[in-house]
Amino acid sequence: MTKFAIIGPGAVGSTIAFELQQHFDDTLLLGRQEATLSYYPGNHMPMHQLQVQSLTATTAKVDVLFVAVKTYQLNTIIEDIKRITHQDSIIVLAQNGRTNLETLTLPNVYQAVVYISGQKEQNTVTHFRDERLHVQDSPQTRNLAQLLAPTNLELKLESHIEDTIWYKLLVNLGINTVTALTQSTAKVLKDNKVNHLCRQLIDEGAHVALAEGVNLPKDIVTQIMSIYEGYPDEMGTSMYYDIIAGRALEVEAIQGYIYRTGQKHNLAIPTITTTYTLLHGYLHSK
Repeated sequence: MTKFAIIGPGAVGSTIAFELQQHFDDTLLLGRQEATLSYYPGNHMPMHQLQVQSLTATTAKVDVLFVAVKTYQLNTIIEDIKRITHQDSIIVLAQNGRTNLETLTLPNVYQAVVYISGQKEQNTVTHFRDERLHVQDSPQTRNLAQLLAPTNLELKLESHIEDTIWYKLLVNLGINTVTALTQSTAKVLKDNKVNHLCRQLIDEGAHVALAEGVNLPKDIVTQIMSIYEGYPDEMGTSMYYDIIAGRALEVEAIQGYIYRTGQKHNLAIPTITTTYTLLHGYLHSK
C-alpha cells in the first residue's frame, strides 16, 4: 500500500489531504504542531475534521510526499523531508511561484502547478473550487496519476511543464499583485485603472516568458483576464489573505522571479519593476 503525506496544513495541503484520506485512510497531514482542523469541502458537503500531526515528531517513511508550505519556508524543512522519504519516494512541490529544483538536494522532485482555491482562518479551512495539479510527464508521475485516479484530485501530465508554470505565474502576477497592493478582493478589477494595471503586468510578464523560450497563447492577456472575470467579487488571493493577516508574502517566487528573469534579458518592464519594488518593501518591513 502506498503511503502518502502532506506537509503544510493550509488551504492547499488540507484539500489534498482530505481527498487522499477518502481512499488512503493512513494519509498524514503534517505541520509545525498537532492540531485539529475544521475542513469544509464545498459543494454542500458537511464539515470534516482533519488531524494535523507534528512534522518534527514524525518518523514514518512515505512513498509520496506533497509539500504545500509557503515557498519561503521550503528551506527550513529540507531535513524533515529527507528524514521521512526514501530514495524512491516521489516529492511533489504544491506551491505558488517558481522553485529552482536544481538547488534542492532531493531525489524525484516535481514542481506542480496547483489549481486549488481555498481559505484558512485559524483552524478552519474552506475549499472554494478546483482540485487540479499539473506535473511533468514521466514514468513516475504516470504511476502517481493512476494511484490518484479514484480520488477527486486531478493530476494532469504535461510534456512541457515550463509552459504551464509560466502560464500560472502570469495568472498569479496579475491578480495577486493588485489584490495585495490594494488590500482588496477580486472586485478591485472592476476599477478601470486597476484593470488596466493588471493587463500591463500580464503583458510585461508575457514578454519575459517569451524571452525565456516559453510557448504562450497569442491572446494570453485576454485569456487570463477572462479567468479573473469568473472569480466571485469577494474571492481573495493567497497574497491578499497573507497581507491582510500581516504575514510574509511569496513575492520572491512570483513577482521577484519574473522581475529577475526580465533583468537577465535586459527587458523594459516598468510596471513589474514598480509593483515588485513596493511588495519587496513590504516583505522586508516584516
